[in-house]
Amino acid sequence: MSTRTLIPRATLRLQFHRDFTFDDALAQIDYFAGLGVSHLYASPIFTARSGSTHGYDVVDPTRINPELGGEDGLRRLVQALHERHMGLIVDIVPNHMALGAQNPWWCDVLLWGQHSHYASWFDIEWLGVDPALHGKVLLPVLGKPYGELLRAGEIRLEIAEGRLHVVCPGNRLPLAPEDYVDVLGAADSSRMAQVVAAFRRVQEAAGQEERQACAAQAWRELAQAVENPAVRADVEAGLAKFSALTPDGATALHELLERQHYRLCDWRNAGDEINWRRFFEIGDLIGMRVEQDEVFEAMHALLFRLVGEGLVDGVRLDHIDGLAEPAAYVRRLRQRLEALKQGAPVYIVAEKILGAEESLPTDWGIDGTTGYDFMDQAAAVLHDAGGAAVLDGIWKEYRTDPDGFDYLVHSTRQRLLERNFASEFNALTSALHALARSAVTTRDLSLMAIRRCLRELLVYFPVYRTYGVRAGCDSGDAFVIRATAMRVRDLLAKSDQSALEAIVGLLADPPQPEMQDERHTQLHWRALTRFQQLTPPLTAKSTEDTAFYRYGRLLSRNEVGSEPAQLAIETEDFHRHVIRRQRDFPLAMLATATHDHKRGEDARMRLAVLSEIPAHWQSTLQRWRALNQTARVQMPIDAVDELMLYQTLIGAWPLEKTGEADLLERVSAWQQKALREAKRRSDWNAPDLNYEGQCDGFLRRILRADADNAFLPALRHFVQEVAAAGALNSLGQTVLRLTTPGVPDLYQGCDLWDFSLVDPDNRRPVDYALRQQLMQTGQTAPLTLEDWRNGACKQQVIRTLLHFRSGREDLFTIGDYVPLTVTGELADKLIAFARRSEGLTIIVLVSRHAARAIVSSHTAQTLHAATPLIPPQQWGDTGVQLPDGLEAGEWQSILSGAEGAVREQKIFAADVLRGLPVDALVLSV
Repeated sequence: MSTRTLIPRATLRLQFHRDFTFDDALAQIDYFAGLGVSHLYASPIFTARSGSTHGYDVVDPTRINPELGGEDGLRRLVQALHERHMGLIVDIVPNHMALGAQNPWWCDVLLWGQHSHYASWFDIEWLGVDPALHGKVLLPVLGKPYGELLRAGEIRLEIAEGRLHVVCPGNRLPLAPEDYVDVLGAADSSRMAQVVAAFRRVQEAAGQEERQACAAQAWRELAQAVENPAVRADVEAGLAKFSALTPDGATALHELLERQHYRLCDWRNAGDEINWRRFFEIGDLIGMRVEQDEVFEAMHALLFRLVGEGLVDGVRLDHIDGLAEPAAYVRRLRQRLEALKQGAPVYIVAEKILGAEESLPTDWGIDGTTGYDFMDQAAAVLHDAGGAAVLDGIWKEYRTDPDGFDYLVHSTRQRLLERNFASEFNALTSALHALARSAVTTRDLSLMAIRRCLRELLVYFPVYRTYGVRAGCDSGDAFVIRATAMRVRDLLAKSDQSALEAIVGLLADPPQPEMQDERHTQLHWRALTRFQQLTPPLTAKSTEDTAFYRYGRLLSRNEVGSEPAQLAIETEDFHRHVIRRQRDFPLAMLATATHDHKRGEDARMRLAVLSEIPAHWQSTLQRWRALNQTARVQMPIDAVDELMLYQTLIGAWPLEKTGEADLLERVSAWQQKALREAKRRSDWNAPDLNYEGQCDGFLRRILRADADNAFLPALRHFVQEVAAAGALNSLGQTVLRLTTPGVPDLYQGCDLWDFSLVDPDNRRPVDYALRQQLMQTGQTAPLTLEDWRNGACKQQVIRTLLHFRSGREDLFTIGDYVPLTVTGELADKLIAFARRSEGLTIIVLVSRHAARAIVSSHTAQTLHAATPLIPPQQWGDTGVQLPDGLEAGEWQSILSGAEGAVREQKIFAADVLRGLPVDALVLSV
């Protein structure tokens, strides 16, 4: 009988694509089982665009992606998982789909426009702000301005597979069936008369069902007819009349294109003109209206079948903040999935980034987030708040902006709102204006006053989004909106302050009782939805994808879900966060690495060491800038970009020299992305190739292996100084993830050291042969730090603790979490807590802030031999006080098997942390 648990004990995230398929995962399944995970956690597996490396660009949610191995491959993988008492969690994308010829629903919309069965499935403003787009969708797919491509003949008509198409660089689009008459009739050929008549019946059809039937018949007749070479020549002659290479043809083609259900334009116009909801600012990912019953059922039909057949145990919900009604969606999804499982539990977590003043609602029926909140907290407690003043001083020397991180966020939001999200801003302003005009008390609010007030509200909005429903916002969300208005009130002219109050009322209050007609209610919901769907992408893009690349105080804190202005938190704060998470979401994921992280989990932990030695870091920077003065003159790079480059090199530098071979190109790719995301000196929309070239030249110059390049050995030496302390932080972060309440999630490849950079670097192939070899060795060897540089110690910690968790799930999810008091001379360098459930108690100890202790025990010549361990003699009288009710006589290490005695109702660090910087102890009387 299977002992497989439906709720995961621990997950392992895998990125599937055509170069890593279900069968590739199957080949490593014994390794995954050996690690101790209970569930694989798959990136999106529904059919995505050909060649997708991530799967979030779904084009057909009704089929398993054939590039991954299709449904047969999935079944083989799941069968093998079940044989090992493991399961599968899948990532689904309810918010959006990818455009293009591979998406049949989208192609139908391009073909039929508002008459398409799928026209309302996509979040399109069919009657939006721009009259030129009424009844059309904007297609920002052109690499150059429309007129330029048209005159050059790069937009043309063609016939293929019995249908007429509009062809432009990189795209083949359908021609509306009602326009076939003009094109085919242009040949003026009697041989075409029957086919033209067939398409004329499409024009004359009374309804959409009849139109589609007539079109299907006409296409069959056309396909048959063009098999005759003479007819084919007639068609080509007709197409030639629409060749833009002649003046008359250009006019005819332009007029024909203007009649289509789409409007072609330069991709750079998307931010200003697009009339459909995008995923963030990506011009080929369109929002879906999953709140509609038919859309919900169609997008989840395959998932429901997989869950019903027992192939899938749970789901991760991508970008839940993009949905119109997240709470209703999750509740509905859980109800359907649990019904399919006949009441058995289904695991549901959501990708939800929580701002500093934001918490996940507890009434959604969700098991928790995917772990960004834990990732932030675990990292913050391992940074040293004492380094803030010096790090602030360093940053002031380099930065170009007058204020701190908040200023950067607000300035980037304002820029993105007016440029990258201008179309969404216009749609929101228009929706709110329409709502205002529908009520007597607000009918005089002008469009421009609404725009000015909204701009300030959006720029200073403190959370990712509110979750108002059709009946209005709850008291918490209303408070957020009103508090933001109070903050921005004095930024507005006095003449706009009354308008702000009215706008806040429209957003925060329920629809006005005296206006409870259907039209007013719909206008209210539309305006509130547009507001709530704009704040998340604006916040994310301005913060994570812009300000994070501008703010260089300490890059380890520039991470998704983190607040870079907050360098560190105290141990007490960490405990408070853990206790709250266990109370509200005991099954939340605990992650320290994801496919979206800015830096690998161990790169961040190494950079965290700089917060412990800020003065040394400051003097090192001064020396490095002096060493690279000549390179900076020859290849000018501004100070902010130089500072961020140095930090990136420190974090990503490999522990072994053999790993340096591909680092230059990896950092070069990172640097180009960083410059464009920052939008200071370059941009994706208008890259400054000259400046990017200077920065790349500077990078290559300072990393050249010449005898006269003093920087490279200086960099290597500094990495040696911080590497051991960084590894100690990494082991601490790992143990916190595996022992605090929740479901630990491992990201592919992070079972060894991970010094990766932002995507796509963090999605590189994983060397499983090496990992299997190290695991085999570790199964018979004690856990030591002897070869810590190869990462085997991290792997052994993960494997040992995950296997200990097996059969003890309650201890680690709902078992008591008890913060413990640490006393003694190094009390601030130790985190300690107990986990307790049904007669079993473990004590967890995690070292931190160890840089000075490690370096002080070595000379410059012996730094390479340093280990991630505070020398035991330095702990002195540091000990963990066991509270009343935790009396014990002895302890045994889960990691090493070592045993010891409890003395004076304390566990002394020097007794436990002799060979490892972390441990988990089982207490016994």
